[in-house]
Amino acid sequence: MKERATFDRLTWNPCGAEIEDLTAENVTRLKDLFPAAFRDGEIDLAALKQLLGVDDEGDADERYGLVWHGKRKARQIALTPSTGTLLPCPDDSVGWDRTRNLLIEGDNLEVLKLLLKSCAGTVKLIYIDPPYNTGKHFVYEDNFRDSVGNYLQVTGQGDRGGRRLTSNAERSGRFHTNWLNMMYPRLKLARSFLRDDGAMFVSIDDGEVGNLRHVCDEIFGEENFVANVVWQKKYTRANDARWFSDNHDHILVYGRKKDALQLNGLPRSEAQLKSYSNPDNHPNGPWKATPLHAKSGKNTNPFTFSNGVTWAPPSGTFRRFNDASMRRMDEMDEIWFGADGSQVPQRKTFLSQAKKGVTPTTLWTHQEAGHNHEASNDLKALGLGGLFDNPKPVRLVRKMLELATAADAEHVVMDFFAGSGTTAHAVMDANEADGGKRRFICVQLPEPIDPPRQADGASFSDIADIAAVRIRRAGEAAAKAGGQKVLDRGFRRLKLASSNFRAWTPDADGLEKTLLGNVEHLVPGRTDLDILTELLLRLGLDPCAPVEKRRIAGKEVYGVEEGPLIACFAENVTRDVVEDLGTGIVAWADAMGQNGSVRVVMNDSGFQDDVAKTNLASILDQGGITELRAL
Repeated sequence: MKERATFDRLTWNPCGAEIEDLTAENVTRLKDLFPAAFRDGEIDLAALKQLLGVDDEGDADERYGLVWHGKRKARQIALTPSTGTLLPCPDDSVGWDRTRNLLIEGDNLEVLKLLLKSCAGTVKLIYIDPPYNTGKHFVYEDNFRDSVGNYLQVTGQGDRGGRRLTSNAERSGRFHTNWLNMMYPRLKLARSFLRDDGAMFVSIDDGEVGNLRHVCDEIFGEENFVANVVWQKKYTRANDARWFSDNHDHILVYGRKKDALQLNGLPRSEAQLKSYSNPDNHPNGPWKATPLHAKSGKNTNPFTFSNGVTWAPPSGTFRRFNDASMRRMDEMDEIWFGADGSQVPQRKTFLSQAKKGVTPTTLWTHQEAGHNHEASNDLKALGLGGLFDNPKPVRLVRKMLELATAADAEHVVMDFFAGSGTTAHAVMDANEADGGKRRFICVQLPEPIDPPRQADGASFSDIADIAAVRIRRAGEAAAKAGGQKVLDRGFRRLKLASSNFRAWTPDADGLEKTLLGNVEHLVPGRTDLDILTELLLRLGLDPCAPVEKRRIAGKEVYGVEEGPLIACFAENVTRDVVEDLGTGIVAWADAMGQNGSVRVVMNDSGFQDDVAKTNLASILDQGGITELRAL
């Protein structure tokens, strides 16, 4: 006899608990392979090394790698689940119901943990421009025990008020250590978001490029390093510099799996296109003459063409093509002997047959990728000039988008050091240019504006606020320029906060009071949309998934077809309304065409009694809905 469906309590693990699940899964796999390496359920590292044939006695302290104080704790922080949530801010958003873009205000470490279940393995490109550790940028210590509480206190939202965000002064004695402890857990989590064919680009200066390279090699694997791009950020010489004029930054590029990464060719410049012409009206179109010889090879034999001309590679060079290929090109009129037929023969290399785009180099000049002054002008054009010292130009990020994303795919682009919002701006610009469907996820701490810039930023509360205004204005400018194009120019704004659900913190001296206080498990003042957003995150659903709201039996009910999920957080669900409520939910699930897989979530404390809850479960079960959960 089939067991009847019931409303099981939804296990409310902290967001990011799947990180621990992954760790447990790795241990299980290791146990299957090497059962002898476990004693009383715990791994015996000495036994495992012996089984693997590893003998590191005497040289344990001489291994190659970057070591610093706090590295072990930084690893732990990356694996610690978040106890927070993301609260929706529809009034501060643009096109809330339609957009698939996210702008999130909060500590990026906590935000990454909260997004992990929903977004792991979905991001095509990550670009970050983290603090360069010049002594001027803010770095604060992550709190291992209470990360969200620490964030709320630091940003002035906690019970004890905020404390000033301080720069990582060089005189602190832990200059590099503090920076590495901040970067390590964030990069560790970032890798989990990338698709197998995804790439990560990280801007950095000379001060930390060596350390960053070591950290990224450890996290991504040295074999997944792709390039160290040098970007010319300035085009003028600083004559007041003591030693050298600093005119460049680095951009480290890593693949999630380098072998799966396919970068696009860059568009050919006008100068490159001008090198192609068609003086003989060849049916294959424009071409350019290229040598028939190469610097390396084996064949130096001469070749005679059908017109009687005999050619041999110049001394010290070799033939690029064998006899069969040479004959084919000769027959297809793909050899050029000059306008008068008397010049050294060359191959006609056709534009139509050339590789799509050109291979990028590791030197990006200011002409092709913009510069800092241009970035300031990007902001000035939106009425946001004078707020940042060294912003990145939109053209720089556009170049990365051209390399690592495609217009005809809904590629996700992430930036968790969003700053002024350059990445989001670049994504919208790229979509305007090619009709693409790229999406962005941007995260920015509500960091105070630098004191020297306070006058210019008087109307903004913090940098996250500036990013929101910039993205809004960039979307409006794109809409004016783009006319009737149907593109996503909006964003959903979310903010890091404590969970909508009370944490269980028993008080030994007042246990009865604690129990009574936890009967109502929802935090007062939170809305249905707040709870639904946290539910999407905890169930691993897209926080930008379209949500439909219906009124069924006098109760607000929410449907997410991408789940599929139907949720109702209403109070006072009595025996009188459960039949209409249940049949309405079944009809909605039927319209979704997913009765068998739809998940229904109700507020457990909203039921009048157990009879009402049991009756609703029975009606849903009869309608083919068996996955029932109660908050």
